[in-house]
Amino acid sequence: MRTTRTVPARPVPARPVPARPVLFTALALSTAGSLLLAPQPAVAKPGPPVHREAALDRHAALTPASAAQRALAGAGEATGPIADDSRGYPRRRVLTPDPENPADKSIKLGLTPYHAIAPKLNTLQALGDRVSVEVAGRSAGGHRLYLVTVTAPESARQSRAQARMRELIEDAPALAAKSPGLRKTYKTPVFLNNNIHGNEWEGTDASLKLIEKLATADDGRTRDLLSHSRLYFNITANPDGRIAGTRANANGFDMNRDFVTASQPEVRAMRKIMVDKQPAVMLDLHGYVNGTLIEPTTPPHGENYEYDLFLKNTYANALGMESAVNGLGYTPAEDGVEPAQIPFRDQAEGWDDWPPVFTPQYAAFHGTVAAHTVEIPLAVNNEEYDTLPVPELRRRSAINVDVAGAALRATLDFVRSRRASLLADQIEVFRRGAAGAAQVPVSPQTVPGVPGIGPEDVYTTTFPRAYVLPAAGTTTARLVDHLLANDVRVTRAAHPFRLAGTTYPRGSYVIDMHQPKRGLANALLADGRDISDKVSVMYDISGWSLGRLWGASVGTLPGVPYGVLLPVRAAAPVSYVAPRGDLRLRLDDPAEVAALNSLLRKGVRARGAADGSAIVPGSARKQAAEAARTYNVAFRTTKLTGTTPLHRTRVAAAVTPGELFALREMNFEVTPVSTDLLNAGFDWSSVDVLFASTDLDHTGLTREARTALDAFLAGHGLVGRGVTGAALGSATGLLAAKPVEGNGDANGVVRVRNSAGALMSGAPDHGFVYAPVWFTDLGPKVRVEQSYATGNPLVSGHWRPAQDGSGGPADAAGRASVISGPRAVLFGTEPLFRDHPKGEFAQVGRALFSVAQATGSR
Repeated sequence: MRTTRTVPARPVPARPVPARPVLFTALALSTAGSLLLAPQPAVAKPGPPVHREAALDRHAALTPASAAQRALAGAGEATGPIADDSRGYPRRRVLTPDPENPADKSIKLGLTPYHAIAPKLNTLQALGDRVSVEVAGRSAGGHRLYLVTVTAPESARQSRAQARMRELIEDAPALAAKSPGLRKTYKTPVFLNNNIHGNEWEGTDASLKLIEKLATADDGRTRDLLSHSRLYFNITANPDGRIAGTRANANGFDMNRDFVTASQPEVRAMRKIMVDKQPAVMLDLHGYVNGTLIEPTTPPHGENYEYDLFLKNTYANALGMESAVNGLGYTPAEDGVEPAQIPFRDQAEGWDDWPPVFTPQYAAFHGTVAAHTVEIPLAVNNEEYDTLPVPELRRRSAINVDVAGAALRATLDFVRSRRASLLADQIEVFRRGAAGAAQVPVSPQTVPGVPGIGPEDVYTTTFPRAYVLPAAGTTTARLVDHLLANDVRVTRAAHPFRLAGTTYPRGSYVIDMHQPKRGLANALLADGRDISDKVSVMYDISGWSLGRLWGASVGTLPGVPYGVLLPVRAAAPVSYVAPRGDLRLRLDDPAEVAALNSLLRKGVRARGAADGSAIVPGSARKQAAEAARTYNVAFRTTKLTGTTPLHRTRVAAAVTPGELFALREMNFEVTPVSTDLLNAGFDWSSVDVLFASTDLDHTGLTREARTALDAFLAGHGLVGRGVTGAALGSATGLLAAKPVEGNGDANGVVRVRNSAGALMSGAPDHGFVYAPVWFTDLGPKVRVEQSYATGNPLVSGHWRPAQDGSGGPADAAGRASVISGPRAVLFGTEPLFRDHPKGEFAQVGRALFSVAQATGSR
């Protein structure tokens, strides 16, 4: 940790740089999406992370089913590479205008409404031969995602040459490093991302202004830049939120938290841009922090990066952006604008780059060696949007556009002046991965020119020689396809092989970690680490291991079995239906739950078995075959008959956006509810079970609504999560238990112990927590379905006791994490968090089925 010392309450442009000052600003959430920097004394305890999920999910999700269906189906997404290497530049495309929408929230701020973007892009393309527009996909709400390329004209032959050089950089980086032709003619890719948070608008307008200038500027610097660079502008990454004035998209997702899972179509489009374009530099424009906040960040730093290369370039560009922003001349006294700040230099902790859920941190794994979140200064969203006079909002927005423009222009100056070294460093990132070279720890010697580097900044990891996924099945296939979509290279064994005394079957998937993007492969597959002792506060999630949370078997290999491995482009299909007899469908994966729900909707008479699986009669083999193909699941032959009839299960859900999306992914029929909706009157005959985790307060219901809810639960059942679910279970007499809240800042991957029985049979021995909960004082009819492991249950993440010493992992050890009763199941873990821990989804699916079965719901 940095040494405590007194520092100014606000940074000043020309201050001397100390070795590294202690945290002098606590990041606080005034409203969801509105960031403030408040002066704090040097001895102050750091505040909680800025964007706690709990703070953003104070209200139950009410998002439309159509948005989830669009995201799950991938409708409207670009197919094939976005970069069409058979065509040159420019690539003019006349865009059909969208209908005018006077309700677009941008209008009040004097900014560009979404419906005006397509006509504007048509005009920009007509200005000359430098601007091209492509549609990179569609949002969850169905809006087009515009990717604008600005570069000097290229023939089709030149474009193909650029593609070959881009491929050489990744596929053969050692050769690329020695290629004088590549150094001379390759165009450095730059990715400029705007408006990923829909109510942080101004990056879009700044980019449109810059594109217009670049389209016609005839000065030597512009000509040199465009002759040696391709500039890719994602005009608005979140048109749904831009129109509605919300941080999230139409599915209620904060997409700057989605890059590990890529559940949303907008995130998959950004991922595709980064894979196809391979940017060396990227900027992600956000708001609002006063003064303007410019990465690089505080510790902890992502352990899978080539952080020495990343820090060197990101810090250098940050200095240029800081100078440009401060050079605009805005002052605190006259304009309310504080000087810019760089967290790595100016803060001790609280704004980290540990998880790859943020756009710049994810981009680093695709060879981006300078990547930044930039938080422009003056808040115009949320409370400010609703309360400030329009002239003041427009004054602030104009300043924000100016600040964003300064950051953009400074970045392009940086690219123009550092082109050769940026390219060399990107090649070196891939060379280290392909060669299995050691990471280089940051230090004043390895990263000269960056002040204040200390031992607190050193984060490296040990990469295994290879990963192996030996078990075939739906969960493995999903994980393999996810790795491939992230540009991780995967092979499959054509024959059985033996290594270090273990035999692996034919068809095992092997991920050789001598590959260019080893950092991303390791970030997705490794356990991660417990960083609770490294910093006192984290900005967002700290553990995310797909190897532990997706339910697939993932192991490591000490070597690679050469001669038996073949590269794969997609996971082998696992869909199967036994040719005779009754059929057994395991319910360990969300796809299996979705397949079962599809059969139940069609009237198939399935039954639940004691091990938690579903038994489908052989007479429904045709319907099972269709479900197997649709959901890529296997129906095996069985002699089991099942014990309990399974019925179509309709769910009333007072849940977070991630939970609502996960329920729909499992093909449940879901009706969103909340306290307000129940008070307005709700037809309980339309649903069979209630799932509650947020915004359903029994004491906040009117007498009529409370009576109706109590009557429903008297004959039906409840699945609950966290203190909200537990309070509802207690208030309605369904489940006697006391919920204990752990440290609200805690999150990560935890070890759990599952009890025998239908609910947890086959469940992973790891779970995910975010503000963990456990249950004590259990009533006589309460069954413990799952407990936190003894000892320290945390595998990876950040979980400390609270300041009074309570709520830590030691207090949770051995305690009940999931409990059940005759008509209720309560979760203290986060089994559906942000559509992320997919290996846990089926626990909720089984719970919903079990409660509906117990109450005889139809």
